[in-house]
Amino acid sequence: MPSKSVLITGCSAGGIGHALALAFQERGLTVFATARSLNKMQDLASLPNIHLLSLDVTDPVSISTAVKEVGVRTGGRLDILVNNAGQQFVMPALDVNIEKAKGLFDVNYWAALRMIQEFAQMLIAARGVVVNVGSTAGVVTVPFQSQYHASKAAIIMLSEILRLELAPLNVRVITLMVGNVASNIDVNGPPPASLPSTSMYLPIEKQIAADYTWDTMPTKKFASQVVADVMSGKSGKVWRGGNTAIIRWAVPFMPQWVFDKIMISISRGLDKMPMIA
Repeated sequence: MPSKSVLITGCSAGGIGHALALAFQERGLTVFATARSLNKMQDLASLPNIHLLSLDVTDPVSISTAVKEVGVRTGGRLDILVNNAGQQFVMPALDVNIEKAKGLFDVNYWAALRMIQEFAQMLIAARGVVVNVGSTAGVVTVPFQSQYHASKAAIIMLSEILRLELAPLNVRVITLMVGNVASNIDVNGPPPASLPSTSMYLPIEKQIAADYTWDTMPTKKFASQVVADVMSGKSGKVWRGGNTAIIRWAVPFMPQWVFDKIMISISRGLDKMPMIA
């Protein structure tokens, strides 16, 4: 009997997708690891049962090519699709370049929907699983990350509605509510944008652009937990990563003014912003 198959987007080394590829491979699955650049995941090439595919999730032609290649190798079935590819975007909402923000949504939202549409027949044939990598960013309000958080809120809603729509087709859907995990999302995405010269936030530009360290879960541990979740038959929202317990159970019951004060004090210098008289 052929092994189950999984396709994962965004598998550049050092990230969540890369760790998931290794974790699924260790469980004996046939893994299709994808990224825009094969060089960024070349260390996977020598491992058994891993096939590297060049895939730009924003390019319909690239997706169609991947669909055909996977279909040939699996006989037209795909057991698990993991929509992991994503980008970060840090910028005050007043200064957001809307065209760049649309590009962010192309990667974080529209690409996942297109991947599900294009692989739907293979997933249905396999009674498969869709795993959409959401984020706790979709349920908390962190200053200067409005576009990234909005894209994650969108993918969470899409994923949860798809869970209902695909149930009659025997396709299970998992919405990963990812907390803080060691990842290269900032490295593999576009370079951080600088503030325009007209920005009201120039006094705190250095703080906005600074890297912040949070209580992160090791990527390998995270991937191991997620693969166990997928293989055990879970569906719906699955919370994994650092700080998820706090966000899941404490934040909803926290007074708004308390949560706002926390967000302002720990976020990229907003508490240092001079007030306009």
